[in-house]
Parts: sequence; structure tokens; C-alpha cells
Amino acid sequence: MIRNATAVWNGSGKEGNGHLSTQSGVLKETQYSFNTRFADGIGTNPEELVAAAHAGCFTMKLSFVLNEKGFTADRLETKCEVTFENGAVTKSHLILQGTVPGISEEQFGEAVKEAEANCPISKLLNTQISSEAKLG
Repeated sequence: MIRNATAVWNGSGKEGNGHLSTQSGVLKETQYSFNTRFADGIGTNPEELVAAAHAGCFTMKLSFVLNEKGFTADRLETKCEVTFENGAVTKSHLILQGTVPGISEEQFGEAVKEAEANCPISKLLNTQISSEAKLG
């Protein structure tokens, strides 16, 4: 399986702007620029998209891991904080709130660590990855 996205950029790095589109059409000429990356402009940025990809991938992988252990989550909500400093993504931190009937804290923690280590985006990122999780 191959998925794709396209970036188009016009102009200089600081004054220019661009747009992103995805194969699925979820992003269609979505604006990004210096301001959306380093200030508070309207649009998206690469780090935000990586955070969305990591949160989504990890949460789906966790659902599969829980299923393999005999549990089904009522709800899993993951926030991903990507740290961008000195021109590099240096950290991806996953903050999870889960509701999983019948699971113990220990079983949940083991499932979280397994998903953290094995979701495809975790494997792709060559950075420190950490997580914190709560049941309830």
C-alpha cells in the first residue's frame, strides 16, 4: 500500500506560502506558511500533521492490542505533543485518556507501551517517544 500527499510552495521561506493536499482529499490545498509553523497564522504545519499522524496511529494500534488481549475500549482519546527545536523534531509525547471495561491498570499500561513501541509512526520517528495514560 502506498499513500501520498502533495506540498506546493511559492516564494521565499519566510514570506512565501504553500498548500498541502492528501490523496484522500481530507486536506485539499490546506494553507501553510512560516507564520503557521512558527507563529499563530491560520493553516497547518508539518509538526502538527506529524502529531495528528502519531496520535491517530498509536490510538488505532492500541485498540488492536487491547482486542488481542480480550478487551474493547469504550473510548480512547490521545493528544500528541511534538517538540520542534533547533530545526528538528526531538520528541513525541502521547497523552492518553482511556475507558476500557474490565481492564486493570497494569494490563492497560502494558498495552499502552506495546502500542507506543509498535505503531508504524512510532517506528518511523527517530526521536524520543513517551506516553502517559489514565483509565476512567
